[in-house]
Amino acid sequence: MGILIDKNTRVLVQGITGKEGAKGTKAMLDYGTRVVCGVTPKKGGQKVEGKPVFNSIAEAMAQFPGVNTSVVYVPPFAAKAAILEAIENNIALINVFVERIPIKDTAYCLAAAKEKNIRILGPSSLGLVVPGVARLGVMGGPLVQEIFKPGTIGVISRSGGMSNELSWQLSKNGLGQSATAHVGGDLLMGTTYADLLRLFENDQATKAAVIFGEHGGSYEFEIVDLIKKKKYTKPLAIFIGGKFASSLPEGMNVGHAGAIVARGQGAAEKEAALKNVGVLIAERYEELVELIKPYA
Repeated sequence: MGILIDKNTRVLVQGITGKEGAKGTKAMLDYGTRVVCGVTPKKGGQKVEGKPVFNSIAEAMAQFPGVNTSVVYVPPFAAKAAILEAIENNIALINVFVERIPIKDTAYCLAAAKEKNIRILGPSSLGLVVPGVARLGVMGGPLVQEIFKPGTIGVISRSGGMSNELSWQLSKNGLGQSATAHVGGDLLMGTTYADLLRLFENDQATKAAVIFGEHGGSYEFEIVDLIKKKKYTKPLAIFIGGKFASSLPEGMNVGHAGAIVARGQGAAEKEAALKNVGVLIAERYEELVELIKPYA
């Protein structure tokens, strides 16, 4: 089963004629994802990987009304308009690959999406893979078939590279993934850890989940509330990177925009709160596989 995407997913690529858009389109098609068309203003009439390009989403959906997912590959200055265009056309899932979107633009788009019950994955998200079924974006690159194997572990990561690494660690240990999602490293997340855990809770293919987290932000505390309310009941193992950050000045940005040191919300505090509700804590990310293996 997996989450968010399946064989019936119909993808539109915004910014399909750009370098990253064309690369993402090919990656998705190579994996069997049903990319049906793309949109680049003033580039309508062209074709990319055999798929027609339109000037607007409205034009595209007039010919492809079954589109239910958009992957956004546009420059940061154009991201707000592109995301809002997808929202206005009621596309249910929007995967935002774009990095360096101004926080105020992200906040505006997330609020607009929430009003219409539309899900945004990202920003700065490499995408999502349901092994053997479909993928959004370029996660896994040319080694996607080796990295991702069908299985029963849901994978969530703040880091794009670690989305691949952790999935590969699971695969080489014979576990496999029900789905792997990269939530992105920005300060604001369109789809949070807790959002994905709710989906994994209701997914029959998922027996347990693992998370690669970071010291920044407060999203891990949402997991604590979720478990307390029994809205996630399956086994969960987590690694939170950045324990060294406790020695750095408060407010320092370390790596991702979301990795900002905040008082009372460091890795140690998160681990304590999560452990208190039964989450398995990995001291090193390599331990996640061993911790979750008995529940696969």
